[in-house]
Amino acid sequence: MEKKDLGKTSTGMQPNMEALLCYSLGFITGIVFYLVEKENKFVRFHAMQSIVVFGALLIAGFVIMLIPVINVAFWLAETVLWIVLMVKAYQGEKFKLPLAGDIAEKNS
Repeated sequence: MEKKDLGKTSTGMQPNMEALLCYSLGFITGIVFYLVEKENKFVRFHAMQSIVVFGALLIAGFVIMLIPVINVAFWLAETVLWIVLMVKAYQGEKFKLPLAGDIAEKNS
């Protein structure tokens, strides 16, 4: 697999590793990397997408918590999405989710 040139980062880390870390603790690391990373649009995109996606999932989770069967399915789907986003970011892909990806693209 050919390695993509994703540019330089403010922190000196590899952009794909920084993008993966944007998702590692959900919207919290998204906020951290959005504030720290000033140069790299790829990392800023993943940071903003993490903020939007996991912020929305946190709010939805509070509502869904009241229905146990749906809560388990929601948690499993959220875990799969989390893993997919981290893998895609590490592979250097700008994996854009519907709606959240558009918001992230406009604000990165």
